[in-house]
Amino acid sequence: MLAAGVFIQHISADNGVPFDDINTSYAKKEIIDLYNRNILTGTSNTKFSPTQSITRAEFITVLDRLLKLDPALSPVSPYTDVAKSAWYYGWIQAAVQLELANGTSATTFAPAKAVTRQEAAVWIAKALKQTNTATAAQTNFKDRQQIASWASAAVAKVNDRGVMKGDNSGNFRPADPITRQETAVLMDRVLQHTSWAAELESNPDKRIVIGWQYGLTTAQFENHVLQSNVNTLSPRWYYVGKTGAVTDSTDASLVTWAKKNKKQVWAMVGNRSDQEATHQMLLSTTARNTAVNQLAALVSKYGLDGLNIDFENVAAEDRVYLTSFITLLAEKMRSLDVILSMDVSPDLGTDWTEAFDYAALGKQVNYMVMMGYDEHYDGSQVPGSNASLSYDQKAVNTILKVVPSQKVILALPLYNRDWTLNQKGTVLSSQYITLPEQNQIISSYASRPVWNPSLGQYVAGYSKQAIKHTIWIEDGRSLITKYNLAVTKKLAGVAYWYIGGESSDVWSSLRNAEKFYDYTF
Repeated sequence: MLAAGVFIQHISADNGVPFDDINTSYAKKEIIDLYNRNILTGTSNTKFSPTQSITRAEFITVLDRLLKLDPALSPVSPYTDVAKSAWYYGWIQAAVQLELANGTSATTFAPAKAVTRQEAAVWIAKALKQTNTATAAQTNFKDRQQIASWASAAVAKVNDRGVMKGDNSGNFRPADPITRQETAVLMDRVLQHTSWAAELESNPDKRIVIGWQYGLTTAQFENHVLQSNVNTLSPRWYYVGKTGAVTDSTDASLVTWAKKNKKQVWAMVGNRSDQEATHQMLLSTTARNTAVNQLAALVSKYGLDGLNIDFENVAAEDRVYLTSFITLLAEKMRSLDVILSMDVSPDLGTDWTEAFDYAALGKQVNYMVMMGYDEHYDGSQVPGSNASLSYDQKAVNTILKVVPSQKVILALPLYNRDWTLNQKGTVLSSQYITLPEQNQIISSYASRPVWNPSLGQYVAGYSKQAIKHTIWIEDGRSLITKYNLAVTKKLAGVAYWYIGGESSDVWSSLRNAEKFYDYTF
């Protein structure tokens, strides 16, 4: 017999009843149904323990399964009492990453602690997006004064929606533990709500998800894409020189593979950040036409679905010429019925972005990709995040003033920086790191990350040879906060620089986000 609280995935049940201790339970029918749906499981191979209190870890697991989420096996966790080897680790991570649940403190989750009725109300309200306080007027429970202030709105909401009710004496009993059979009844009530049940069976809306190829062979790139939620591939195949001539590094096998796997290919077109060569090309009508015609020929030759223009370090004085070039290229792409997208940097009021006329370019291209990273970069005098939530919010809000949201894609980083600081916190240096490298550092030095809600990131520090290091972490949770920004602002999608820089766990986290943020309960 297994320890209480361990969830077992049953395959079959004798006589249609999976547990031998539920015949007298008032929730027998609900328990069997939820077991068959793989939402509820037992405390052993034969026992459900209906009157036993349900733990925080168990309740979160049930909610995750109800929402059809997957365990999120992120290596980054703030909780000292949630072991990575624990059966509930991924389920707790999935809920915490989506802000469906919090710990009992910044460093503890108390997975084995019994869930109280008011805690259950809060978690259910969050899971069903019933957090609007407008309907939280008052409840008629006799013991309503005993309901904690942080739970009162949720209790009123789930009571109003018929999910949680009081006892026969008119009390809610907010501090009482909730039992496993009570939990079964609550989950069943959710599924009996027709519109909620339909939402849980629906598929997420299709958004553009671009993955850029960098540093990987075609075979490696394809393998990483198959593990991801990427539906649009952007390999770095073309570069435009000063005469408008375009270098061609196309791998036609990737186009064939993409079509077979129902992915689009928007090949990247770069300028190698060569400001002078770009200036000469943009200034010359002949060179601009050469570039446009050669790019059009490549699109037709290889059957591409689109292009992704990535011109960086363009001189401010070339602002008008860049717009003219994009206008000409957009007209040609429209004639071929293919997509033209363009990468732009956040407008920080510097010469780096002066060449980008957001409004004018936005009228020509199908999509503008906002590169929401490099907030702090190699050479920055002040250490900080590579892509904080506030930084991306400002970048998106700025471009949305002149470009429709359905034309904007937010690009997110699958890389980071490890900052080396002196005793005063001044930058000594920074090192470019992939997410697996970041995670290895955190693990090796047993760093305990602290979540910063304003940044939408964990921050962790460690010392190496008496030298202080700080990392503003990119992981499933931080990427989800930025993905949610794209959903909230109704953007066309997201992009990731670059495929191969990620740790594999981020994809399950992002799939959870795609699913949960599309629910409209």
